[in-house]
Amino acid sequence: MNAPDSASSLASPHRSARRWWQSIGPGLVTACVVIGPGSIITSSKVGAADGFSKTWVVVAAVLFMLAYVQMAAKLGAVTGRSTLDLVTERAGRWLAVLIGVSVFLIASMYQFGNNLGVQTALEEVAGMVRTALGKTPPPETSAQQGGSFPIWIVVLNILALLFVFGWHNLYAALEKLMMVLVAIMLGSFAINLSFAQPDRATILRELPPWTGSSEFSLALLGLVGTTFVIPAAFYQSYLVRFKGWTVRDLDSGLVDARVSALLMCGITLMIMFTAASVLRGKELETAADVANQLQPLFGESGKLIFCLGLFAAAFSSFIVNSMIGGFLLADSLGLGGTPRDRVPRILTAAVLLTGMGIAIYILMRTGVPPVFAIVAAQAATVLAAPLLAGTLLWLTNLESVMGEHRNGPVLNAVGIVGFLTLIGVAANILINQLRPKFQELLAG
Repeated sequence: MNAPDSASSLASPHRSARRWWQSIGPGLVTACVVIGPGSIITSSKVGAADGFSKTWVVVAAVLFMLAYVQMAAKLGAVTGRSTLDLVTERAGRWLAVLIGVSVFLIASMYQFGNNLGVQTALEEVAGMVRTALGKTPPPETSAQQGGSFPIWIVVLNILALLFVFGWHNLYAALEKLMMVLVAIMLGSFAINLSFAQPDRATILRELPPWTGSSEFSLALLGLVGTTFVIPAAFYQSYLVRFKGWTVRDLDSGLVDARVSALLMCGITLMIMFTAASVLRGKELETAADVANQLQPLFGESGKLIFCLGLFAAAFSSFIVNSMIGGFLLADSLGLGGTPRDRVPRILTAAVLLTGMGIAIYILMRTGVPPVFAIVAAQAATVLAAPLLAGTLLWLTNLESVMGEHRNGPVLNAVGIVGFLTLIGVAANILINQLRPKFQELLAG
């Protein structure tokens, strides 16, 4: 760097601040898909059950996520090519299609959770409005008997479809929307944490990992799975290209990845610490349970603030999750993998409509997710999570792909531990969750 450039930067700190702000974007989108209804429920359950003692699990999961987001960002910026194109070129179309189909299944089957999160948040807010206006709430209906038609889900899916098809520069619009939704999440969960007033002495006493139970519960594994979301990390290699970043922007990519990790860690810990402070020992199964447990403690305003955060988390995941499934499937089939292409948008719509259909089925008929949806999503997760992580590790260590920007020993070490963690989570899903449900499906 020459002297005049250095002097200019020192003389204009606002310009450096502007450059720092411009370094954020793809990672923000990735953080939004990680912080969804599933993440809110699992972090609340772990906080209520284990207090502050499982903070290390969140930090470790975010560290693994950061490593893979960084790998993907480097891969996209250095090569300037679609990741699944690289996979096709070096391993064959079959591997690219296997990845694309697996991720599409995961996105489609889990999309109903984002729909239910949106429905829960808006129904709770609507209920508070009815109460404030002195109107009698509608009678509750048994889940087994079927409920009223979930109009909010349909409205939000229509808005999401208009968003996907209505913007020529889809990535720029997505980035701006995610900034707004992240701000809502940060504000909402920070305010609720301030209401909870966690005791500092209790936090310091319970923070060391050895103070809590050594048992690794399903909720704790769920917390790892909803924080270390490898399809979202993989998609980062696409987002940096949509942003227009190249090898010259690697520093920006590093800043972006770190900001993303801080957001994921901060928001998850705020939710967990709130539950650990005021919901200790409570049974929490759904987002509505969390909202209703907060109401007597924080009043209507606390419940409303939580629901705003839940809505922002659900709707942000709502859009980005569907794009991950649609874009990766289209790219794996050689049908385009950028926002300029039409097929990725069409397949994104397919994810949205599948999730909406399953959510409506759940709310109007059984009250529980259909077994086939859970089996399909879990089976795809068992296959796809280690496959995606292994693919990123492989590509980012190839000199023919990355040149001098191959992974260093530290990044590889963290990546390998993260890869082994994903194999462990996949094995748990296979043995403790998928096998019983598969047997149930066959018996039914």
